Amino acid sequence: MTSVAAPEFSYDPFDPAVMADPLPYYRVLRDQHPMYYVPQWDLYALSRFEDIWDVLALSDGTFVASEGTLPAATVLAHHNDGPVPDPPLHPLPFHAVFDKPIYDDIRRLQAPAFRPRSVADWEDRIRTLANQRLDELLGQGQFDLTCDYGGVVVAQVVCELLGIPIDCAAEVLAAVNAGSLAQAGSGVDTAAARPNYLQYLIPAVQRRRAEQGPGDLPIVDGMLAYRLPDGTDLDDIEAATQLLCIFIGGTETVPKIVAHGLWELARRPDQLAAVRANPDDTVQLAREEMIRYCAPAQWFARTARKPFTLHGATVEPGQRIITLLASANRDERQYPDPDEFQWDRPIKRSLAFGRGQHFCIGYHLARLEVTVLVQEWLRRVPNYRILDDGATRLPSSFQWGWNTIPVEV
Repeated sequence: MTSVAAPEFSYDPFDPAVMADPLPYYRVLRDQHPMYYVPQWDLYALSRFEDIWDVLALSDGTFVASEGTLPAATVLAHHNDGPVPDPPLHPLPFHAVFDKPIYDDIRRLQAPAFRPRSVADWEDRIRTLANQRLDELLGQGQFDLTCDYGGVVVAQVVCELLGIPIDCAAEVLAAVNAGSLAQAGSGVDTAAARPNYLQYLIPAVQRRRAEQGPGDLPIVDGMLAYRLPDGTDLDDIEAATQLLCIFIGGTETVPKIVAHGLWELARRPDQLAAVRANPDDTVQLAREEMIRYCAPAQWFARTARKPFTLHGATVEPGQRIITLLASANRDERQYPDPDEFQWDRPIKRSLAFGRGQHFCIGYHLARLEVTVLVQEWLRRVPNYRILDDGATRLPSSFQWGWNTIPVEV
């Protein structure tokens, strides 16, 4: 981690230097500017764990996601002169841009598939997929740990959850990873990437609607059964759009956590040996540190609907905040020696998956996937070496993770 000269300090999430390495900027923000205003985008950046923890817990309509949870620079460049209304119902955009009741109703329909009991039923299937993938990879001797191993496995799970043919998993993974890339100054434009996602989701919805029978696609079935407050149902595009969070979030995050976490263990042979000693127990503890240290999501945005004051600054209706989750993960006030990877670190609270109304719906599944992928790797791979020079982090203001981590086994 490089240093940033405080007298010359400025922060912009879309600045090339920030996108290249945001961590030193986060440290200065936490220490000196916990409520930092970025005039170009009319937003405040929150960087401390406790502040973000409290703000995301608000459920009184102070902050909404009407402009999206990850607005691009083209959206932020327009400064609002008051509260932003909810978008129109028709055609229905992604439900995360609404507050109650639409957001809560759609999330309630999708949530049963991600409850602990439902997720537990996936464990054997994930182990099977992980081992099938290792059977294909280990004989090659060298491959990409991020995409070739964890990436394909979790994409297969997403395909099965949403009724997409499993042989599309590699294509789905590539589409999602491409959608998170961004040029400096612009941010991630999910709207521009959406057609690449919907080419898989719309046919899945259409197939499910044509079947008109029971099965194992409760998430899609919930969207087909949903009725808007005005009594209308969702067409194929609208129903597919409501699946984007699962399609994207379920595909891109876990592989980066697993690959980066295994890299950090490889850098510390004593920690790797400790985790190998009893993976059935140790991996679940190491998983939490991997999530804290390696989670690639940097921030999420909200737009104020009511005035809100923090650290002497007031966010007015129409202004934005971005909650820097990756900064919270490195906050010294919450985690001693936060820049050190400690596999057995006791973690009582975490913001890696968000908090409050928009808390990650796939939290339990993601943690299970990390656990299984790491356990099966350690069980099947007695020795491995990360080829550091070939690892790449492609530019993104959002998913600052290792897109490629070459490994030799």
